[in-house]
Amino acid sequence: MDKKNALRAGAVTAGSTLMMLLMTSPALAVTRDDGDDPGPGLSVAETLGLYVAAPIVLFLIIAGLVMVGDKSRKPQTKN
Repeated sequence: MDKKNALRAGAVTAGSTLMMLLMTSPALAVTRDDGDDPGPGLSVAETLGLYVAAPIVLFLIIAGLVMVGDKSRKPQTKN
């Protein structure tokens, strides 16, 4: 039974990978589309800030808010 599930999982993975590769081929086009007007590129610092630092900061803020909300609901125990 495990062999069947492994084969099924492999087939699904291979099929989805193939479909993703076929669907992304237009993204690798060399020629520009009509009306294409790319803006200026991001610097390394802007890229790291946008795609690394901002998600980490947002995660920490959300985790902190959840922890504060959780602590406020705990019943007070007397020692």
